[in-house]
Amino acid sequence: MGAKPKYKRILLKLSGEALMGDGAYGIDPETAARVSLEIKHARDIGTEVCVVVGGGNIFRGLKGAAEGLDRSTADYMGMLATVMNALALQNALEKAGVDNRVLSAIPMASVSEPYIRRRAIRHLEKGRVVIFAAGTGNPFFTTDTAAALRAAEMNCNALLKGTQVDGIYNADPKVDPTATRYDALSYMDVLKQDLKVMDAAAISLSRENNIPIVVFSIHGENALVQVLEGHGTCTVVGGEQ
Repeated sequence: MGAKPKYKRILLKLSGEALMGDGAYGIDPETAARVSLEIKHARDIGTEVCVVVGGGNIFRGLKGAAEGLDRSTADYMGMLATVMNALALQNALEKAGVDNRVLSAIPMASVSEPYIRRRAIRHLEKGRVVIFAAGTGNPFFTTDTAAALRAAEMNCNALLKGTQVDGIYNADPKVDPTATRYDALSYMDVLKQDLKVMDAAAISLSRENNIPIVVFSIHGENALVQVLEGHGTCTVVGGEQ
């Protein structure tokens, strides 16, 4: 782990499913602990880390809307689910000895700090991991878009999306064994080919702010550090093509 990290400050986007483990829903403590160690190792090599975590393991806004809930109500419920995940990740990071703060876009003074940009940057400068909860605080925006927004606000060098697979493929590799992985793509490639790695708003926001998106598997041991050191398996969207 002696290599200099490729990115000084990153935003790590985790899906809610990344915390589920083998369960059908909810939070698996062992999986949360393993993800926290990945983040700890990234901090240990000198990378400043902030995190946006989704809520799909607890509640998914679009699914709720499809089942008869008002879309805004369903999205707010999804934002509250992300707060639950953020607190679980905070607890796991603390157990790993990593100083961190949860900042929520929906004020919840009893369990988190309110999101204030300058405060968040100061936490990062002090070496703390910052976990952004409650998405953007607005309905109709996904946590992918929240991740791109916070990455821009925090002046991050890259947005790393930890997924269930080790990059972007031309088809679902779990369904199609002939699917091939891309090493690099432009932002427009992703938009034109409608590759479902992130929603179009997140891709466009990253493109406007020239923030590369790095897609990798969060489930490999030391996968995050390997990507940061430049030798992990991943797909890079944008950046230096």
